[in-house]
Amino acid sequence: KRVNEIEPMDRDIAMVFQNYALYPHMSVRQNMGYGLKIAGLPKAEINAKVEQAAALLQLGELLDRKPKQLSGGQRQRVALGRAIVRKPDVFLFDEPLSNLDAKLRVQMRTELIKLHNRLESTSVYVTHDQVEALTFADQVLVMYEGELVQIGTPQELFENPKHKFVGFFIGSPGMNFLACTVDGSTARVDGAGIELDDNTAALGQKASGKIEIGIRPMHLEVHADAVDGGIPAAVKSVQDQGSFKILTVNMAGHTLRARLPEGHAVPSNEAWLRFPPQWTKLFADERLVNK
Repeated sequence: KRVNEIEPMDRDIAMVFQNYALYPHMSVRQNMGYGLKIAGLPKAEINAKVEQAAALLQLGELLDRKPKQLSGGQRQRVALGRAIVRKPDVFLFDEPLSNLDAKLRVQMRTELIKLHNRLESTSVYVTHDQVEALTFADQVLVMYEGELVQIGTPQELFENPKHKFVGFFIGSPGMNFLACTVDGSTARVDGAGIELDDNTAALGQKASGKIEIGIRPMHLEVHADAVDGGIPAAVKSVQDQGSFKILTVNMAGHTLRARLPEGHAVPSNEAWLRFPPQWTKLFADERLVNK
């Protein structure tokens, strides 16, 4: 619905700003209840809604304080509470969790998902955190340098990125990229040959511009001993993340990262890498050439 000519107070849209946008002369209670007061709700109902949101956001002991007496994370929670109490038709979130500590950020992700499911309100959520994007979204819209480069479900973006930036942004770590040339059914990376499936090879032969091969770290096979189709690589570092390990290797002068599940043997000095054709993508001038 077009709202350009509708007064902001009548649009039934609640926005949570990255920089809080709280009224400095009002208490936390007054800030959170101001929209309800303008809407003409009874004082008792306003107080009940504010206290319910304050309990959710761990603000119960701060309701009588002014914004200047709060930390950045507390101010952001007040801004969230101000939006939550209104139960609007649409929520607009501008990086609302960026100023919270890690533990509270995880908790608030859960609470925002529960809130969305309960209210069934459309929520537009802007974030630079790919974990938040994958956690919250039914549909993710990825912007790159002012251009909308892909729309899809989190699973679609993860499995089939249409743009190099999407492959790099979605997933931890991001997708590996190597400049290559396509020779028949093989991608050549500085002399090393990587087998492609027939469809990818055919598309790669027709593509123009800078051709790059891409593969996600969890799809890159790592072997301690030589295997058919394997490419030797030097092990540079291992990062232990508890349930998995991040292996950094150098292959034909290129740095790659592999994500190894718990229990996977970790090569000490040399590894052999395989690129499963079903997980190997080709990009031409940053755009996916696979179908």
